[in-house]
Amino acid sequence: MTTISEHDDGTHPRVEPVSRRAGDWAVEVHGLSKRFGAQVAVDNVDLLVPRGSAFGYLGPNGAGKTTLIRVLLGLTRADSGTMSLLGIPVPIQRGRALARVGAIVDEPRFHGHLSGRENLKILAAARGGGAGKQIGPALDRTRLTQRADDKVSAYSMGMRQRLGVAACLLADPQLLILDEPMNGLDPAGMREMRDMIRGLTGEGRTVMLFSHLLDEVERACDQVAIVDHGKVIRQGPIGELTGAAGTHTRLEDWFLSVTSRLGEDQ
Repeated sequence: MTTISEHDDGTHPRVEPVSRRAGDWAVEVHGLSKRFGAQVAVDNVDLLVPRGSAFGYLGPNGAGKTTLIRVLLGLTRADSGTMSLLGIPVPIQRGRALARVGAIVDEPRFHGHLSGRENLKILAAARGGGAGKQIGPALDRTRLTQRADDKVSAYSMGMRQRLGVAACLLADPQLLILDEPMNGLDPAGMREMRDMIRGLTGEGRTVMLFSHLLDEVERACDQVAIVDHGKVIRQGPIGELTGAAGTHTRLEDWFLSVTSRLGEDQ
């Protein structure tokens, strides 16, 4: 459960946890910032992602979504703030945390002249441990078993996206971080991705979906954080946020109203 409260200056609301322990969060971020010269890509972000949820990190292109992923994964260093994944502080214990995390950053890329199964074998060999044993289950989970021995160059965009998720599953992760996984998909591909996300959370995993596609986030996710100009301006269960004014609206209408308000504040 969450509550929404105002900052001391009366501006952008934040979400505060109620009756939750630190270990209940799959992702916990406090005061996180990242600058590139004069540009602020991530601006004092507070973020709480409940375990076992499908959580949408929603914002327009250029809002700092991919930068946040890179900071969480230790691919770039934050300028300030603290963060943890699955209750494990990062970057201090990055290796331990990422052993239980699967992530797609930008569009997944594979060797087109190799089959899907061969690509996964290469990735599993690089990861080591028991990753090789996860290839079959990962292909089954992403509905790629029947096409696993076809060359990736013959895959549709949706199949390549699902192969990317299969690659994430080689680690048997508790947290999946997916960057724009529905980009370029046709309606059937989007539905397959939604069903797969629901199936993964049904297994107790947490899926964090970074996207600018409002309708798909509304259909796929339980909770959402709205980001604009690097700031998280709202977060919480979608139904509570869109119904906060007493009448339930579509996420798209509510998103446009709160981001417009942010522009007025600035």
